[in-house]
Amino acid sequence: MFALFVLGMFFLFCPYWGNLQDHEGDVGIMCYKCEKYHLGLCYDVMSSCKLKHSQSCASENVYILTRKGQSMYHYSRLSCMTNCEDINFLSFEKRTELLCCKHSSYCNLPMGL
Repeated sequence: MFALFVLGMFFLFCPYWGNLQDHEGDVGIMCYKCEKYHLGLCYDVMSSCKLKHSQSCASENVYILTRKGQSMYHYSRLSCMTNCEDINFLSFEKRTELLCCKHSSYCNLPMGL
């Protein structure tokens, strides 16, 4: 009888216990977010974003084109992007490489740059 009383008091004083369990499993995939990332440092505020429906983690790598036509890495922009697709943009002065991923949290950190 005493055990039922204690159990009843526990549920009475902890009304959100069931809801807390639901939120633990709903962590989702997180991505880095930074406007200017270069060589391991964010020159803006490094934060994170949580993927929503039809979003992916994105890494936008910007390269400067030299007179000889070579690409020199300049910086990266990290974000969550809707309908993201891997693609390269080429203009006369720069090349932008867009890389998308959603296989694991924080997968949009540029490696080797």
